[in-house]
Amino acid sequence: MARNLHVVMVPWSAFGHLIPFFQLSLELAKAGVKVSFISTPANIPRLPQVPSNLATLIDLVAFPLPNLDNEQRLPEGAEATVDIPFEKIKYLQIAYDLLQHPVKQFILDQRPDWIFADGLPYWVVEIAQEHQIPLIHFSVFSASVFAFFGNAKSLTSDGQNRTRSSPESLTSPPDWFDFSSSVAYPKFLATGTYEGFYGQDASGTSVAERTAKIIEASKAFAIRTCTEYEAQYLHNLEKTTGKPVFPIGLLLPEKPEGIRTTDKSWTEIFEWLDVQKPKSVVFVGFGSECKLNKEQICEIAYGLELSGLPFLWALRKPDWALSELDFLPSGFTERTHGRGVVCIGWAPQLEILGHPSIGGSLFHAGWGSIIETLQFGHCLVLLPFVIDQPLNARLLVEKGLAVEIERSEDGSFNRDGIAKALKLAMVSAEGESLRIRVREAAEVFGNRDLQNRYFNSFVEYLEENGSANHRP
Repeated sequence: MARNLHVVMVPWSAFGHLIPFFQLSLELAKAGVKVSFISTPANIPRLPQVPSNLATLIDLVAFPLPNLDNEQRLPEGAEATVDIPFEKIKYLQIAYDLLQHPVKQFILDQRPDWIFADGLPYWVVEIAQEHQIPLIHFSVFSASVFAFFGNAKSLTSDGQNRTRSSPESLTSPPDWFDFSSSVAYPKFLATGTYEGFYGQDASGTSVAERTAKIIEASKAFAIRTCTEYEAQYLHNLEKTTGKPVFPIGLLLPEKPEGIRTTDKSWTEIFEWLDVQKPKSVVFVGFGSECKLNKEQICEIAYGLELSGLPFLWALRKPDWALSELDFLPSGFTERTHGRGVVCIGWAPQLEILGHPSIGGSLFHAGWGSIIETLQFGHCLVLLPFVIDQPLNARLLVEKGLAVEIERSEDGSFNRDGIAKALKLAMVSAEGESLRIRVREAAEVFGNRDLQNRYFNSFVEYLEENGSANHRP
């Protein structure tokens, strides 16, 4: 059903943000909403293909990423965080901020009904206000993570005047949680998180300040979640922001119809999966953004070996590795031959997770991967590193849906901890209650009718409250 509604998407240039915004765009287009999705020439070709039946409703708008001077110059074609080392992300942010000029002209020309903004492009606020177009903040994070950070008092003010005035303040649930919660950062991640969120970067504006401006200017918030999973956090967000907070469902990607890849090596891997016992294999994947060092890769490898469990490990070749052979322990591939498979590079994650032989996943606890994994009722074994991952892990463990790998005070982990967590989640009698709970969670996370009802309510709100309803 076509609707007289046009929205513009402004996501940050990280694929952990681009992909959820793209999935939201697809769902809006299915509901008959016209979507303009703004990114850059090197990012748009890396998005999934728009289904042909939605092509007339989704406009992928590529604005060239402005060049910076020599000292801050990004490598050719580097337009997303995955393309560059961590220390250069600040330069990507500066270049990204310069997109405000073409975006402003685009908004002026198009006069959309809504602008959907990520947390970083704070300059969208001025554009929206100047042209009287309502703004929605779409959070790519869970409600619990948004609620942990999303109180304006914790984002603005300086030093001691801020609700959170030190890294230690991140190691306990915030004062505005009026219920029991374990959602907080471990000490070994608190300092880096605090500096990354509250510290001024090369652009002169902190992530906290950017987020605060978006939150304060937004008419409502859209969160990829459902009340069955985190009702208390959704209610808390409405209370602290004083604005409508919409759980819009989990934006489930379409389940693959069989195996779509024609790559010969993947055909062989799926043939190997076909002969494994149901729910017996652990899928190991930390995505393209998580850059593990050699010691971490070796401890994961030894942990998989010690566990005795069959595994499929999708591993990106590290930047520091000279070849595909020098970052795994010597003899590892031979010792685990037949029981485990390591594939280097891209992996069809959804097809893997949907295979009946997969029973669990060892990963970083990113929200998108949690959704993909829980919809199939797999066990979660978590090794979080950055941003929202530690908070997601805490809530999942609190709910009895996951096992988190033990860490030392400095954040290091070892092979024994990996093996212990894997065996607990996958095979031990002690882990049976966890396995029951994840199967129950799949009835929520994989329930498309339930998720669609959330989304339909949100579309109704957009129709009734867009700028077209308020123009003279």
